[in-house]
Amino acid sequence: MFHHRSTMRVGTDAVLFAQWVELSSSDSVLDVGTGTGVIPLILAQKGVGSVDAVELDSDSYEEASLNFRISVYSDKLSVVHNDVRVYADNAEKKYDLIVSNPPYYASDVKPIKEKKVMARHVSTLSFKDLLVAAKKMMKEDARFALVLPFYESRLFIKEAENVGFYLQKEFLISPIEGKDPNRVNMQFVLKEVESVERQLFTIRNKDYSYTKEYKEFLKDYYLDF
Repeated sequence: MFHHRSTMRVGTDAVLFAQWVELSSSDSVLDVGTGTGVIPLILAQKGVGSVDAVELDSDSYEEASLNFRISVYSDKLSVVHNDVRVYADNAEKKYDLIVSNPPYYASDVKPIKEKKVMARHVSTLSFKDLLVAAKKMMKEDARFALVLPFYESRLFIKEAENVGFYLQKEFLISPIEGKDPNRVNMQFVLKEVESVERQLFTIRNKDYSYTKEYKEFLKDYYLDF
């Protein structure tokens, strides 16, 4: 898989998130801001029916296109070079599941490189913009799942409530045993839920070795496990 031109290379966040997402073979999925296309590729490997992707950055779009073409799951995957806000306004298709590893720096400390700013800062795609776009393309019983750093996830939950989303479950990821979570996988729906399903997940033990749960969770994707 190629990831040298994309604004955001393949990392633990995306792989953990894609493995965590629940889906069925009949689901139609949209990945917002696909980057290298790693999330659609994993979802296709897990057996999803089809995954469309939308990507604004031209280099990332071209790299995702290449990764999709050379994949054994190429018939399930497609990518569009567009702004998701424009894509949503013109989309004729409704999705069962929308996923995203979105821009995530909510503070004013922006990365220096312009491409990193586009990929990581909410100034180019606000949380509200993302939520509104997703809602336009969701079926009535669809799910919207994404991964964010912990602080930004709290802000996102509040914004989601304002747009009419309900948090259904979250997967709180701690980088090392005993540390607070620093990443959160979240799933939202458009109907009120009775209670939120929460799970704490730890990547490394105190000696920095990988936890048993982490190795088991990602054994299908890392050869050294």
